[in-house]
Amino acid sequence: MKKIIEVLPDKPALIERGIELVLTKIQSAISERGRCTIVLAGGSTPKPLYGAIATQDLPWDKIHVFWGDERYVSPNHPDSNQGMARQAWLDKVDIPESNIHPMPTDGETPAADATKHEAQLREFFGIEAGQFPQFDVILLGIGDDAHTASLFPHTEALQVQNGLVTVGNKDGQPRITFTAPLINQARSVLFLVAGASKRPALAQIFAPDADPFTYPARLIQPQEELWWLLDGEAGELKYEE
Repeated sequence: MKKIIEVLPDKPALIERGIELVLTKIQSAISERGRCTIVLAGGSTPKPLYGAIATQDLPWDKIHVFWGDERYVSPNHPDSNQGMARQAWLDKVDIPESNIHPMPTDGETPAADATKHEAQLREFFGIEAGQFPQFDVILLGIGDDAHTASLFPHTEALQVQNGLVTVGNKDGQPRITFTAPLINQARSVLFLVAGASKRPALAQIFAPDADPFTYPARLIQPQEELWWLLDGEAGELKYEE
């Protein structure tokens, strides 16, 4: 695994670097494989990145958009990751609706919708049970508790080894989330982290030895490329690559 840690002066510089990397990954994927599969993160940090991508002149019909996790709410709910990305980016560009692959949140149960989305992913990538697809780029953030996607400390979702999609749990509130093994298949995983409040979590994530079930972002060890982009506040401590 190639691991790169970059500390940018401030959040605007973090977003600018993130845009640069994401555009490079999109263009190389399309040139090499004819399409790009990108997985989006929720939260406030990547929102300006999505807004900037919306201003680019890209071959939108060759870009397929997914989400790494979703709150169990309707797409028009203010907490919806899908809703945020649509407002900031997807509704502003001429991307085919068939290229947008949101996590379903309107089924009978979160578990049923997780199973449904796993089937959707298998169909899209043409893979059998037991196989994992390989996304081109997955965007992630972390919480102050070192969670990523909806992989929260000491929750059942961290134990899933064979599935692609599972149910996460945040203080009793269900989420749908990619599993750590699925994320780890990606060609590139890109963490965007801003703010001083993230320093304690980062110290544990980058520590030589710490419990991944307490600090779940430690589980993310992709086979190919792992990028950590930190703003000056988050990256004030010195982290070893």
